[in-house]
Amino acid sequence: MDATIAQAHSLKQALLDFVMDAEDDLAQALETYAADRTRAQKSTIPQALIVDAFLTEGRVGGQTPIDLFLAAHPDLSQSDRTLVESWKRSFTGLFAVEEILPDGFEWVNWLTNKHYIVKPASDKDASDLARLKPGEIVLTRIAPVGNEWMLSAPVTFLGKLGKPKLAVAIGNFRDAHKASLYSDAPELLEQAWQSVVKYHDAFLEFFGSDRVAMSGYELNKKMTEFSSLLSKRQLAEAGIDESKSIADLVAETDMSEEELAEAAKEAGVDAAVMKQALKNPQAAAKMMAPQVQLPDAIKKAESVTVLADPRWGQMLLPLHDRFKAVLQADDWRSVEGSEKLVRHYLTDPSINYFVWQQLAQEYPQAIERVLQDFLNRPDFQIADLAAVLAEQGKAIEPELPEIASVPIHLHTLFEDAIAEVNKSKPKAKKAQKTGFGR
Repeated sequence: MDATIAQAHSLKQALLDFVMDAEDDLAQALETYAADRTRAQKSTIPQALIVDAFLTEGRVGGQTPIDLFLAAHPDLSQSDRTLVESWKRSFTGLFAVEEILPDGFEWVNWLTNKHYIVKPASDKDASDLARLKPGEIVLTRIAPVGNEWMLSAPVTFLGKLGKPKLAVAIGNFRDAHKASLYSDAPELLEQAWQSVVKYHDAFLEFFGSDRVAMSGYELNKKMTEFSSLLSKRQLAEAGIDESKSIADLVAETDMSEEELAEAAKEAGVDAAVMKQALKNPQAAAKMMAPQVQLPDAIKKAESVTVLADPRWGQMLLPLHDRFKAVLQADDWRSVEGSEKLVRHYLTDPSINYFVWQQLAQEYPQAIERVLQDFLNRPDFQIADLAAVLAEQGKAIEPELPEIASVPIHLHTLFEDAIAEVNKSKPKAKKAQKTGFGR
């Protein structure tokens, strides 16, 4: 075992012991953090992974557990303090094994396409990882040790995954580890957020308001028109005429494909996006602005309210008029199905904090009355709303919406996965016609 890695492992164990043995505010913060993560996520997260994430994501009076550990150990050498401080860059990732090295591995984070030299932090880690083969996928956390990285939490082995299963694994990762989506690539995260704002601006321009209501059928038609318009606009902004082939573009500009991509990069368009666009303009457009597929429940709804926000994205609410009727009633329980509806608005993930904020601005007193009764909390006040929604597993800060653009390598994976699934589907047998249709 490398001496530097061995020292890092010893320090990491001391940090974990410090957190797990705490009996003050730090212990309470860990308990709350673990409970929130367990309640908020759809999938089960290993407890050890949650504890390791708490070391960097947890907060006690504005400080991380790492800050508290360093303050409690002033005798640590400067090199050890620097090492522990660097662990604030630790992150959870979905990694593919690229290469087996004599004393470790080369892994690539599937979410960001970034490569890491990862070494086991203990003999047990080395024994556990000995089974790994190139191409296999693992879920774990890694922590920096100088220019290399060490295993920071137990590993979940997913084996070799075909593209459809890998796409599902990435979707599950997004659900369970939202804060870690692009944690090692802040530039990708910023691009994704910028795409959300850009999408919101286009939504306002097309629909004329950040709050619209129409039938699900009409909304589906409008969203299809909107997506088509947005795709054409974004291709045009990238300097691509979707009606022309790559040969046409090269002939017109007297530049090679590589030179076109480089010129686009200098103009502020990602070179990888441009290359993809030259091969398949429609695929590039989808990457820059994913197509919105409305669920059947939305399409068939008599009325759908859409609330739009530059950070929260677009919320599609087929029951919003009914819920507002509950809030407007003198006796909310007199409205048919009111209790089920209130429970739905409190627990359904699609009804986020932003939706409740908008309702609280319109019906603050009604919300107080309804939740006092429904939750059996006679002292509930509108100022307690955020805390109550957090108890229900709702994020109080916006999380990256589904409409955010994704890196080109992920988009390509999802496209290939869909193609493989469709190719593998058995062809339906033609049903024998009977009666008038015969």
